[in-house]
Amino acid sequence: MAEISFDDFMQVDIRVGRVIHAEPYPEARKPAIKMQVDFGGDLGVKKSSAQVTAHYTPEGLIGRQVMAVVNFPPRQIGKFMSEILVLGVPDDNGEVVLIAPDHNVPMGVRLF
Repeated sequence: MAEISFDDFMQVDIRVGRVIHAEPYPEARKPAIKMQVDFGGDLGVKKSSAQVTAHYTPEGLIGRQVMAVVNFPPRQIGKFMSEILVLGVPDDNGEVVLIAPDHNVPMGVRLF
């Protein structure tokens, strides 16, 4: 594992947002859900595609707070342009479990 400095870590901008829209993304190679995440303030609403269908439905994601990297360049995923990377960890079966604060926090706050 490569070591990084604290300054390197601080360059990754991880923020809390709230899912305001979610829908299936059947065109993706692996089952995925397209999301719009509101970070409030200057960041506003950003789009993402995530392979989270094992544990989440589009309806169940609405209103949920999530953590996401907001300063990666946009990435083309099929016909969809993803602007953020929603963060998760694999469960015992390798399926994504989203990372989120365990209490509601203001939208757009930064992880530090």
